[in-house]
Amino acid sequence: MTRDDRMADLTYPEVGATEPAVTGHGPLPAGYRHLRHRAELDPAAFAAAGAAVLSWRMHRAMGIRITASAPRAAAGVTVVVGLGVGPVRLSAPCRVVWAVDDDRRAGFGYGTLPGHPERGEEAFCVERDDAGRVWFTVAAFSRPDRWFTRAAGPLVVAFQHGYARRCAAALRRLTRPAA
Repeated sequence: MTRDDRMADLTYPEVGATEPAVTGHGPLPAGYRHLRHRAELDPAAFAAAGAAVLSWRMHRAMGIRITASAPRAAAGVTVVVGLGVGPVRLSAPCRVVWAVDDDRRAGFGYGTLPGHPERGEEAFCVERDDAGRVWFTVAAFSRPDRWFTRAAGPLVVAFQHGYARRCAAALRRLTRPAA
């Protein structure tokens, strides 16, 4: 599958804009709500935290239903995020637009597909800085794409910020050293 094939159905034009933004080296696109959340992790947690992000384990640890076309995040992987319970479950289809897994960074960004309640992109990345500290960052840009997300207004923003904080808490829990 070529890059153009992977990106054909995305619902926004700024594909990949979260990659430089997640490391603080680039702005998020104008015309969207922006989210940046950064949390420090234990330096020994880098490998485990990166694996938890790339394998969807972090999301699942928060009770999020993830249906993915591959067991690990990689460019072109399709993901359906399920939020809620029973008949009140909201499906949010996405496609991974970039992924990285090296000795300094592990993470990915995914973009919205038709049927998602928002338009935009969200990234989750674990990074080791030059001082050896380990950071988890969520960076996103989005705007409502359905009537109910437009109507919910500030509640959607509060949910997104809470979700980012819960991601960091889940990573801390998953990478806590065994006692």
